[in-house]
Amino acid sequence: MDLSIIIVNYNVKYFIEQCLHSVYKAIVDIDAEVLVVDNNSVDGSCLMIKEKFPWVKLIENKDNRGFSKANNQALKIARGEFCLLLNPDTLVEEDTFHKCIRFMHENEDAGALGVHMIDGSGNFLPESKRALPKPTVAFYKIFGLSRLFPKSKIFSRYHLGYLNKDQNHSVEVLAGAFMFIRRAVLEKTGYLDEKFFMYGEDIDLSYRITVEGYKNYYFAETSIIHYKGESTKKSSVNYVLVFYNAMIIFAKKHFTKKNAQYFSILINSAIYFRAGLSIIKRTVSRVYQLLLDFTLIFAGFYFLTPLWEQHKFGSSDYYPPEYLKFIVPFYIIIWIVSLYYSGAYEKPVKFWNIIKAHLSGTLIILVLYALLPENLRFSRALILLGSSWALLALIIPRLILSVSGIKDYQFAGTRKKRLIIIGLKKEAERVRKILEKTRINPEIVGYVSPGNKQNKSYLGNETQLPEIVGIHKIDELVFCSEDIHASDIIKNMTLLNDFQLEYKIAPPESLSIIGSNSINTAGDLYLIHFNSVSKERNKRLKRLFDIFFALFFLLFSILLFPFIKNYKVILKSSIKVLFGRYTWVSYCTDTDISNLPKLKKGIYDLWLNKEKKRDKLFIENLNIEYARLYRLSSDFGFLWKNIIHT
Repeated sequence: MDLSIIIVNYNVKYFIEQCLHSVYKAIVDIDAEVLVVDNNSVDGSCLMIKEKFPWVKLIENKDNRGFSKANNQALKIARGEFCLLLNPDTLVEEDTFHKCIRFMHENEDAGALGVHMIDGSGNFLPESKRALPKPTVAFYKIFGLSRLFPKSKIFSRYHLGYLNKDQNHSVEVLAGAFMFIRRAVLEKTGYLDEKFFMYGEDIDLSYRITVEGYKNYYFAETSIIHYKGESTKKSSVNYVLVFYNAMIIFAKKHFTKKNAQYFSILINSAIYFRAGLSIIKRTVSRVYQLLLDFTLIFAGFYFLTPLWEQHKFGSSDYYPPEYLKFIVPFYIIIWIVSLYYSGAYEKPVKFWNIIKAHLSGTLIILVLYALLPENLRFSRALILLGSSWALLALIIPRLILSVSGIKDYQFAGTRKKRLIIIGLKKEAERVRKILEKTRINPEIVGYVSPGNKQNKSYLGNETQLPEIVGIHKIDELVFCSEDIHASDIIKNMTLLNDFQLEYKIAPPESLSIIGSNSINTAGDLYLIHFNSVSKERNKRLKRLFDIFFALFFLLFSILLFPFIKNYKVILKSSIKVLFGRYTWVSYCTDTDISNLPKLKKGIYDLWLNKEKKRDKLFIENLNIEYARLYRLSSDFGFLWKNIIHT
């Protein structure tokens, strides 16, 4: 057998679907096998692979064994002369494997090779070629010198930035996203070192290949798309810890004792440095908008209060200091909580969410004002004046920052995203229908024919894309991979890179349209829209619902107990819900819910008729419908009926 392709999957169902479609086209005329090792995914990956790709040898693990162990499972049974370790979030050209096999046959000193990789926006991924992370190389990378001097032979050693990315080179380290390895070499080096759970194993194996006297090659004659970051979140503290600890394992294994100690000190310093930056960045990104809103609204009250006092009472110190110290901050907190739960801090910014949240907050403040004792009711007029200022303070700065190009304050524009679909009519129509059912609801300008054929019903053909994009002011291209070769998709993404377009790829017979806008994103994906319970907005609303009714039952228990049979149980449940251990309504657990969005354990489940025998198929469908078409009114209905029938 010529080739064994090994893919380790973990919860990237839609990406591995696209990957396997491209692999299927690329193994034509090659004696090849494809082995997928699934590390206990809960997103339905295994079922999808069994249904759509029955030719794949699927290994289903019952736990997440990590990258190294999972790859080794497949390597032990692989039969190919060459073995390819391939990430699931990749797309390969139709002739990629043919070219790699030919190169390996022509270069007997080649132990392994990696290829030219681009991200989902057509940008070259520098990790396609790397050097060993020796102490000085790692230092330049960790502290940003390699970024400052990307072409320097001294400072850019980590990514070998001084080497031409369009030419073949012998390099020290290959990326684990695509490692094409000679089987005979693997038998000498051994498989992946299982001390590495994730990250570092590619560096370790690359190094062992060179120790055995073979070369690692960066092969520039074929390209793949790597949606970098799909399986992991690169900016997380956990990523920093796992990645740099992998570097320490490598150093202890291969460096001299003295160098290993020096490297460990450097890496540990980097861990604290990068983890600290990550924590600060995450904290600031979460609270700075709230703090800015609080400060601006408070500043308005601070200047308005003495003006109103002077106008109304002829004195600028009529209200006690406690008014600005406690009462005004209390009002502002109500507005900010209302903003948060109305989705006003979601991106992009939506005017209606801000106005809705502001009106809701003002109404709550006025109701509370009416309930306060006389000595705490300072001024209804100041509430209304402050409310007007608050609305201006929430909208005007956002408009200014949006016009200035600040990403966190970009408003959801009224102009729809303009896109074109590149494919033959049948597939393009199928993709159009999917797009029209997604949340983006774009303006589909028209179709573009693959290749250079002319068709009157199309805007033009593939060779005319630059002109079509410019004339029609296109924002996004959607490629139908059924009709256009992966090599042509990659070529077009590279050629059109200066247009700053977004790109999506629609796999055949799939309800997903996949893309990634930059190297730093986790990627994005268009699906037929369902109001899933896993949406951030719905999670917030569900938690708010839980808190509201927990407090309601606790505060009004004396009034309610004549009407509720088991009111003591309700009170105990309210405390559990209030402290976040439970939610009022959750799935029925009689069936497998591992593939559904995670919810806390419920005080009540979705089955209302307690006397009737539970039907598992009905319960399974009930859980699915609750998860994908979530409504707050559903929670209220289930809660009310359960309490009444308990």
